Amino acid sequence: MATKKRIDPHLRTFGARVKRFREEAGLSQAEAAKLVAVTRSYVGQVERGITRCRRDFSERLGEALGRKDEVAEAWGDLVRSAKYPQYFEDYASLEGTAVMLRHYSSDVVDGLLQVESYARALLRTESSLQARLKRQETLVRDPAPMACFILDESVLHRQVGTREVMKDQLTYLYEVSSREKICLQIAPTAYYRSVSGSFCIATQDDRDEAAYAASAFGGETSEEAEHLALVNEAFANLQARARNVADSRAHIGKVLEAKWM
Repeated sequence: MATKKRIDPHLRTFGARVKRFREEAGLSQAEAAKLVAVTRSYVGQVERGITRCRRDFSERLGEALGRKDEVAEAWGDLVRSAKYPQYFEDYASLEGTAVMLRHYSSDVVDGLLQVESYARALLRTESSLQARLKRQETLVRDPAPMACFILDESVLHRQVGTREVMKDQLTYLYEVSSREKICLQIAPTAYYRSVSGSFCIATQDDRDEAAYAASAFGGETSEEAEHLALVNEAFANLQARARNVADSRAHIGKVLEAKWM
């Protein structure tokens, strides 16, 4: 059986943005190709993330689509360089095109849900902070992914930064938990089969999946069937035993009032 070629997540994300910009401009692939003097198939390859385009092509394309700055920024962030640690950059890029995200956090609030002051207390550099804040745009892009978060209950009690930081963070969790495409649950601190630390799962519209598992020395992104089966089982286990969304929101409010107000 032929091995499926792995698509670079940065190129996949760049291609998805190009496709969205093209469609919003009301152009077909053939029409866009004619404007930038390439073949329709080349535009298709860029949009599918199976080829790495040059800067001059991205500049011509940005001009043609009326999105010069946005295409240039995407090319710089995704094709030329990455702003995330090497061990995390593949997963961070895949978040940008996922239709569903499932994240479990065992020790701190998930990065996509951190307020700026909380993230600043955790991160060492300003560039890391800005990269995390930019990454949070994933939750408000159009169309937004379905995002399911499970936080270990201890996260609500573990102080990061000042008491004011914790107040702001839990207030935000309480508010964001009511968004239509966000499912936030609190898991009582306990032993859960197959769960040994924080992990994330990103599902694409073609049902391809990738998982990221954190560790003390960084972490690992994997698309191996064995690893995906393990984290899917772990998330299902957590989801089944966690408080439901309404009860989780009420519990966040209770901890906020009792400990951080």
